[in-house]
Amino acid sequence: MNAQPHRLGLGRILVMACLWLLAAAAPLTFQPAAAAAALFHLVGPVPAELGLHDGHLSPCTAPSHCVRQDWPLADPVAGLRQLMPVLAATPGVTVERFDEQPGGAYLHATAESRLFGFIDDLELAADARSGVLQLRSASRLGDSDLGVNLARLESLKQALEAGISPAAAG
Repeated sequence: MNAQPHRLGLGRILVMACLWLLAAAAPLTFQPAAAAAALFHLVGPVPAELGLHDGHLSPCTAPSHCVRQDWPLADPVAGLRQLMPVLAATPGVTVERFDEQPGGAYLHATAESRLFGFIDDLELAADARSGVLQLRSASRLGDSDLGVNLARLESLKQALEAGISPAAAG
């Protein structure tokens, strides 16, 4: 008998590692990515706290993957309208819902990360009566967003300030 130890080639090890990673991600909602999109599409459940609750967006329960801000504006509805084309032109962002009523507006968008396809929820709520544009950006999955949600809101703030002056505080 010719007994040689079984050797795994580098290619087999890489294939096994990839299969292990895919199996580890199986409990997550896993869908094939769209053409020219992320490598994976890790959606996660749609959060129950989306939307307005007594006129306000939900607070962040975990600041490591959620950012919530209120911006005082002279016309928050116009501010939200100004941000809509910015969001539409942002790669990976899809406006899921937009409602406008007298004195207010609400927008929900999703943002998909480029590599793994993680989905973040972005909400904007304009209240003309209070002169505030509320913003909330939260990751559906994971313990940390690595600063992505804060960077998203800061980018929107820069786009807004380029065209609309915030109302004086107070």
